[in-house]
Amino acid sequence: MHIANPIYDVVFKYMLEDNKVAKLFLSAIIGEEIIDLDFCAQERNVELPKSAKENVPLTVCRTDFSAKIKTEEGFKTVIIELQKAKYSTDLMRFRRYLGLHYQSSDNTFDAKQEKARQIYCIFFLDYGMDLPARPVLKVNYNVYDVYNGDEFPPSGEFVSGLHHCSWIIQIKRLKEKRRNDLEKILSVFDQSKLTDSTKHILDVDEEIFPEEYRQIIRRLRKAMEDQDKRREMELEDEIVKEIQDKERQIEQMSKTIADKDQTIADKDQTIADKDQTIADKDQTIAELEKKIAEMIKNIKTNNR
Repeated sequence: MHIANPIYDVVFKYMLEDNKVAKLFLSAIIGEEIIDLDFCAQERNVELPKSAKENVPLTVCRTDFSAKIKTEEGFKTVIIELQKAKYSTDLMRFRRYLGLHYQSSDNTFDAKQEKARQIYCIFFLDYGMDLPARPVLKVNYNVYDVYNGDEFPPSGEFVSGLHHCSWIIQIKRLKEKRRNDLEKILSVFDQSKLTDSTKHILDVDEEIFPEEYRQIIRRLRKAMEDQDKRREMELEDEIVKEIQDKERQIEQMSKTIADKDQTIADKDQTIADKDQTIADKDQTIAELEKKIAEMIKNIKTNNR
């Protein structure tokens, strides 16, 4: 089945705008049953550079949800922060955005006491990092007795309010074998399934996709058939190309500046070496003049 490539921000957002699809998708990642899900997009408009064909804004999203999750004790509500990154420099953006979540009074419950909601972070990384070579990783917090190593359940308002769970999906690792339902679901991000040079369309095997999650690929199929979404993917390509071109220009400028700085440093070192040579010669001449003066003095003394 041909589907739109969810590596594109516009397709990624479109997929998650369907509440049923979003609940299925996020429940599969966090391994918990989401009962209710409210979509709260944090958007920013990016104007296409002047050199692009059309001066049309493209919306790129950081995606947030407020989720009600069924637990053994009853229910809990959490904030799910979902971000997708194409560049390693996005790490600092993640930190800043996570900080905003911790500061925001909107991410609380119980208006009287303003208690903090737990935060779940899901990261889709499309670049290599110093992480274990696995498609999906979970980072959790643990509570230990420092004295004897006893471990306790990571529960309670203090711990959950100040610590967060994270799931890391490494897109470049998804081309490996599908070991469970989650890895089969995430195969929609497998970039080895591209069908053409535009990178807009993936060819996925519907048969390996778990039946209960096939709404996800149907949603992505619908995105592929939407001409507006196809055009927005092209606009996103143009933005990425402009960014990459500017990054190359900046890198070249930085290299040129570094080369000039090195040339100046080399010249400064040459001048310093020459100054030291002159100083050494002056010292040698001074010592010779002193010896000559002593020799003349001795000759005069002996001639008396």
